[in-house]
Amino acid sequence: MQPYLFPYIGYFQLMASADIFVVHDDVQHIKGGWINRNRILSSGEPRWVTLPVSAGAHRLNINQRSYVPGAEGPRQFLRRLEAGYRAAPNFAEVFELVRPLLLHEDRNVAAFNTHALRGVAKSVGITTPLVVSSELTKDDSLRGEARVIAICEALGAERYVNPIGGTALYHHARFAAHGLELAFLQPEPRAYRQFGSVSVAGLSIIDVLMFNDATTVREMLEEFTLVEG
Repeated sequence: MQPYLFPYIGYFQLMASADIFVVHDDVQHIKGGWINRNRILSSGEPRWVTLPVSAGAHRLNINQRSYVPGAEGPRQFLRRLEAGYRAAPNFAEVFELVRPLLLHEDRNVAAFNTHALRGVAKSVGITTPLVVSSELTKDDSLRGEARVIAICEALGAERYVNPIGGTALYHHARFAAHGLELAFLQPEPRAYRQFGSVSVAGLSIIDVLMFNDATTVREMLEEFTLVEG
């Protein structure tokens, strides 16, 4: 998976279910995706929160991009969290978790996001090793499905699991030709009480942590179905 910024709980379900989780940092940074932004609640409504990325060539990979220098972007993110969640039951502890992750000194987008992923994973009891794809020996000219298969082979994998949204991208026969099983993770999202009577789904993991205790979050990490490819 690309290193998303405080992604939704399904991302962490995938991480928790794997023996090895690969952070795909050496692929092109796509503007408008989930790399440098996510959604949180603001006045009870879902709103985007973004860390600005320094200007650079469109072709640059995620690990070749940097967040805008200085602390204003992260501090603005923190102010948005405080304004949106100060009345949440777990605000104090979650804010103290997120604050040092947002103020991390390494401004490289991939390194910053991976550090945040590790911090959140540790806080919810996920022990799966995270491997950075740019550190693997592979043919970097490969793209798409062939690249994923090469990463699996570099790790000696027997099975590749992708989010359910990838069913149109990956094909059982091509993985089977390399001795690999293919499966897709389908989250079974649990509605939880936020501020109002209507639960807003699909928000950042930050939102999940703000409203659910540690035991509940660990239960939620196991609420998914694996669909064979």
